Amino acid sequence: MGLIVVLVVGGIIGWLASMVMRTDAQQGIFLNIVVGIVGALLGGFLLAPLIGGASITTGAMDIRSLLVSFLGAIILLAIVNLFRRNAVR
Repeated sequence: MGLIVVLVVGGIIGWLASMVMRTDAQQGIFLNIVVGIVGALLGGFLLAPLIGGASITTGAMDIRSLLVSFLGAIILLAIVNLFRRNAVR
């Protein structure tokens, strides 16, 4: 059951991050889930020591973990945009 929750929450976080970064038209459901989960891992690695909390992939589902995962997904999309277009939107 935990894996399903992580996939659903990761998909929502990836979708919200793609809306913020204006890449939603280029991504589908599968890519939103991947961006949400990989962004959660990235946020857990980079931002969790600064903000506190953990990422959603550890099973923590509080507001700090959702914020860390969301910011990690935005950072991931910014890095992808930087390599794809040589500019961050």
